[in-house]
Amino acid sequence: MPKRIPVFKPFLCKEEILAARKALELGWLGPGSYVKEFEESISKFLDIESSKVIAVNTGTSAVHMALSLFNLQPGDEVITPSLNNIGDFQSIKYFGATPVFVDVKEKCLTIDPSKVTSLIGKKTKAIISLDYASHLHKYESVRAIAKEYNVPIIHDAAHSFGSRNSNYEMVGSKSDIAIFSFDPVKNITCIDGGVIIAQEKEHADRLRNMRQLGQMQNQKKLYSNNRSFTYDVEDVGYRYHLANLHAAIGVEQLKKIKTIKKKKQLIFSNYLSGINNNNIILPPGLDGDILPFIFVIRVKNKRDEFIDYCNKKNIDTGIHWQPGHQFSYLKSCKFKDLSVTEKIGDEIVTIPMYPDLSKKEQNYIIDVINNFKT
Repeated sequence: MPKRIPVFKPFLCKEEILAARKALELGWLGPGSYVKEFEESISKFLDIESSKVIAVNTGTSAVHMALSLFNLQPGDEVITPSLNNIGDFQSIKYFGATPVFVDVKEKCLTIDPSKVTSLIGKKTKAIISLDYASHLHKYESVRAIAKEYNVPIIHDAAHSFGSRNSNYEMVGSKSDIAIFSFDPVKNITCIDGGVIIAQEKEHADRLRNMRQLGQMQNQKKLYSNNRSFTYDVEDVGYRYHLANLHAAIGVEQLKKIKTIKKKKQLIFSNYLSGINNNNIILPPGLDGDILPFIFVIRVKNKRDEFIDYCNKKNIDTGIHWQPGHQFSYLKSCKFKDLSVTEKIGDEIVTIPMYPDLSKKEQNYIIDVINNFKT
């Protein structure tokens, strides 16, 4: 039996350690030159203008700030899948607004556009649509509905950074507003970090000030490791800026994105071809040029027993996620048909997948899963 295999493990090497040391030795710990370099690296990678890229401290902060653009008030509603991260739900609740839960499609577990329209009402102020695990949702389908009803849409692409859509465009590059997360377990990490992509200049300018308590700082000055002590404040603001140290690590991580992508695609393929257990439902194959984030299987019954079985075999597992409408805090939220979410909520299990997962470890995991019996 091998040593314990975690669900996630960041792909950190000597380059990140050296970058962190240089950032600390620079002595400028707030937003500065490394943040500028990180934003420019993201813009080059996505093939968009750097002015559209706003780096922040977490993906949740990115969602919160994006929602701030739409002047949410208590009683307003935001449509989002119940199968979503709690950070999105909390971001909605920060405004006194209410999540309205929509169902997902059973095959890929992403938002079901056919169930969105019936949830739109006078109180609907935004839609959060998201990619899940290793699959992209039909963004253009949801966007068309949002435009028809004049409702803004936020594309939560926390799981899909580094992927291309069916038009071979980088995910997030064409979305009205997209957010990425670079926390410790994402495809690349900044330790903690996030990015907002805003197509409209007005939105980008507001968000850039908003991330620093609304302080209208001279950005060129900040990016040269300096700051102004006089400025105006015209809008709401949060302390959500990205630190230089974290940005420096992000710069080095982005240089490895092709390697990370190749390694994770190979692991995904190995799992897909190797796991053969009638009690396990596998995810669909990768649809195009996808950088897979997590590998989510479904255990048709006795999930708790499966998790315990894997634990005894030194294999960690996860659950991404518990449906939002089942949390005590959110049980009163509005929803209609959540039949798929109800079904898969008791079945989904995330198994280990990270760049350094060896072929020997992969095959061990496959053998353990294939030998699971109910």
